[in-house]
Amino acid sequence: MTRHDNRRALARRSFLALAGGTVLSLAACSPQVKSVAGAAPAGALPSGNPAAGTKLKIAARSAQLQLKPAGLAKELPFTVTEWPNLSAGPDIIQGFRAKSIDLATNAGIPPIQAHAIGVQAKIVAVQVRRHPLYTFATAPGSSITKAQDFRGKKIGFSQGQAQGVVVLRALKEAGLKNSDVELVALPSTQFLTALQSAQVDVAPLGEPTLTKYLDQYGKDGARGVKTEVVDLLTVLWAPHEVLDDPEKAKAVRSFVPLWARGQVWAWENQDEWIDTYYVKDQGVSKEDGRRIVDSQHKPQFPVSWDEALAWEQETADLLAEGGFVPKQKASELFDRRFEGLAAQAVAAEYREGS
Repeated sequence: MTRHDNRRALARRSFLALAGGTVLSLAACSPQVKSVAGAAPAGALPSGNPAAGTKLKIAARSAQLQLKPAGLAKELPFTVTEWPNLSAGPDIIQGFRAKSIDLATNAGIPPIQAHAIGVQAKIVAVQVRRHPLYTFATAPGSSITKAQDFRGKKIGFSQGQAQGVVVLRALKEAGLKNSDVELVALPSTQFLTALQSAQVDVAPLGEPTLTKYLDQYGKDGARGVKTEVVDLLTVLWAPHEVLDDPEKAKAVRSFVPLWARGQVWAWENQDEWIDTYYVKDQGVSKEDGRRIVDSQHKPQFPVSWDEALAWEQETADLLAEGGFVPKQKASELFDRRFEGLAAQAVAAEYREGS
């Protein structure tokens, strides 16, 4: 089997693993596969409040925890019937397919993966982050100290999530090819156990998972290896069928500003947010929560989505070059009727391009 065939085989295995064993295979990427979410939303974005009784199921854990203490929950002009505590891209895609999630927050990668398998959904809000979010954690006793040391090593790889593209970008920046390492297809939720058992030598972790892992295994030689790889986008996205429903589209439109304002509240009320999220919800110490927050930067919401679209296109091209998804146009991933709504809802210091 050639290296090209190996990459293709990995892509197929990874796709199946991330989909939890369902039929989300690369075979579904063929042009004849129809969207499960219907035609692309069309026409002007409906204005005004949604009709009484409008309901959404929203997978956005941080927003759920922010809205009430920020005093924003009372501004919701619709009912959130469920807040599914899901964040991994493959889980959200499955939720869209099952119609158990109407709106979700993710990195920019899941919309690319969803589009590749015919699950049509659109990005309706964008936040940008210009600083690294993920650190590469090593297995206990590993000799890895820099990205160049990844050569010949086993790396946890989740192609349908932000962590997967962070791996590909880190390899590229280190001058390595995908074939120079062994990409081990796993959902990111399994990275911890894979590191602990040395199933992989290294895997990208975000906070607070990184802190909890290093607190436990740092004494055994586990370490964090930093890179300059930036995962630029955090997005809100929704299936076409939700956005094509005028009342649900109004509900989504009303939620976008509250989502942005909730993140600003968390930044401006850090002690309360540390206690609410990091300590009570994520189970880290107050001291670790403070250290994590101190390493972060204030949220930024772009007025224009041009850069976000270019970033998504670059990322989609990177995945296509590796054989993980077919080529696609990133412009098809955005519902630009919502462009700038998040930015308009926050003060100028949290706005880019104003």
